[in-house]
Parts: sequence; C-alpha cells; structure tokens
Amino acid sequence: MSLFKDNPDLKNIIQLSGIDQSYDGGKTKIIQDLDFIVEDKPAQGQFIVILGMSGCGKSTLLRYIAGLQEPTAGAVLVNGNPVGTQNRVSMVFQQYSSLPWMTVLENVSLGLEFKGMAKKERHDKAMEMIQMVGLDGHQDKFAQYPSLSGGQLQRVAIARSLLANPEILLMDEPFGALDINTRIQMQDLLLDIWMKFHSTIVFVTHDIQEAVYLADDIYIMKYAPSRFVEHVHIDLPFERSRAIKREARFVELVHEVEDRMIEVAAGKYDPK
Repeated sequence: MSLFKDNPDLKNIIQLSGIDQSYDGGKTKIIQDLDFIVEDKPAQGQFIVILGMSGCGKSTLLRYIAGLQEPTAGAVLVNGNPVGTQNRVSMVFQQYSSLPWMTVLENVSLGLEFKGMAKKERHDKAMEMIQMVGLDGHQDKFAQYPSLSGGQLQRVAIARSLLANPEILLMDEPFGALDINTRIQMQDLLLDIWMKFHSTIVFVTHDIQEAVYLADDIYIMKYAPSRFVEHVHIDLPFERSRAIKREARFVELVHEVEDRMIEVAAGKYDPK
C-alpha cells in the first residue's frame, strides 16, 4: 500500500521514483528504493513535513527537487517534467542564504531579474512581498547581520523564494538557528503565507511540535539505507493559530509522531 497517493484524480506536483544514492560506485546505498509523491491540490496546496534521524537524507531529497543534486538512480519530476531551468524550485536553507552585498529589495527581486522582468515591475512585486513578510522599511538595508536579525534574514529568503515560484517552496530546517520567540513568529508567518498563496510546501525539521503545528501530513524516513516508512496525517483544522497547541488532539498527535519516530529509530516500523 502506498504511503503517498490519496486521490488518483489529482496530478502529482512532485514525484520521486526508485531513488538510489551512493557515493562509492554503488557499493553502499545511502538511499535505496525511495518513492515520494506530493499531489497538487488546487486552491489549497499542501504542507508536507519530513522527519527522520540526522543523516537519513532529508536535505538530500530537497536538493533533488531543487535541482541542486542528482540521485545515482531514479527519476525526479516537478509538474510531470524533469527538474530543469524551466521548472526550477526555490529552497530556503537553515544557513542564511541572502547575498550580503545586495540590499533586501535586490535579494527579493533577484529571481524576477533572472526571468528578464522589467525593473519597475519587479520592484513593485518585490515591495509587495517585502511588506507581506514584515520587512517594510528595511528594503534598502544590506541583507546581512547585524543590519538584519536572523529572523529578518530568513524573511528575506522566504520572500525571494515565493516571488520566484509561489507554487512550490522547499524549506530545510529554516528556523533551526532562531531563538524560540522568533521561531514561533516565523511559524505563524509561514502559515499566513500558506493560506494566502496555497503553495505546496515541503519542510524539513527535527522539532516534532513544529511539524504537527504546520503540517497536513508528516512522512518519516528510516536510516541506512533510507526511504520513507511511516505516514501520519495531521487531522487538525486547515486554518490554525497558536491556541491549537493547547488542545488535546494536538498533544495526542505530538505523542503519536514521537512514538512513531522512536519505533522507526528502533527498526520497529510497519513495512510498506
């Protein structure tokens, strides 16, 4: 039984099939026989969270989808086509990825510049996004610390990625280096963005509570060789606020995911 395909009438926006990864000519498989499907849900999008032990390949999967790395074997499709210049997907990293010699405005509009958009149009679109992520008034600052805080630098990265491709957003532990207050603010900002754009978001984290708060669905990877072995559907309301973290169902889901993670780490997962 597949972990992924829920509705055969929906097309796949992301599909990884038969993925293997080896760095020694195939003698050792880091990832083996991995499949991963994300359906395109119109006017809704999806928020997918990937969990797993450190080193199991979570970040590598995002790099495949972003076109930053090719697997040793298998196919990676975005909107039914191999990843290339015409369907490039943006990615937000844990490390601050803005270009420090450019201003906030220049960083956010960079993807539109690569697409050849006229300066006035990309300025207006970038300013709209800057205002949305709460950086209005900072657009002429250089995108570097200490001119901007860590949270502000991640807002720059999110704004740049969304403006380049609002359909799909890849996020690799983007809030891992932030203090707890900023992290909570960024979680809420991300939910607001999701509600507005109905993006398909694939998000990697080690924080189980964060995963349950944000996700539609959580997929858990086993280690050595890695592949997906568990799926937890998060049956919480589509629109969420921090108050939901106090509800009994939220706490139950956190415990369920935690138990599944421990079982996977111990090799006691339900094989598919």
